Amino acid sequence: MLMRSDPFRELDRFAHQVLGTAARPAVMPMDAWREGENFVVEFDLPGIDADSLDIDIERNVVTVRAERPALDPNREMLATERPRGVFSRQLVLGENLDTDKIEASYAEGVLRLHIPVAEKAKPRKITVGRGETPRAVGESAAQREVINA
Repeated sequence: MLMRSDPFRELDRFAHQVLGTAARPAVMPMDAWREGENFVVEFDLPGIDADSLDIDIERNVVTVRAERPALDPNREMLATERPRGVFSRQLVLGENLDTDKIEASYAEGVLRLHIPVAEKAKPRKITVGRGETPRAVGESAAQREVINA
């Protein structure tokens, strides 16, 4: 039989029972990296049903929500170390990412987001013109002389 006492965990469990909330927020660990033309973000969500996952985007903020339901209250628990309830995490994305093309997948307890780099943020070549001085659209040669004077 497993017997262990942790006064801080007991206080946290008591706060959860009395107040309906944990003394500290549940953690949704995450890794993020760049992979070619995409940013990849992975969240560890073991034991989460895929149907409980909710991903929203508003402007440039991605919100990920997941829920691990509470256990049967009639059980006599010997250890309760896995957090239960609703988990939520927000990511603020830069303007150089294409939020319209985000893709998500969930397998083996890991939620993975692929966030592509926006076309306007990708490196590109600028062609150099030859022979003629560049001028603004609709600008006449006389206007250009005044500007150069």
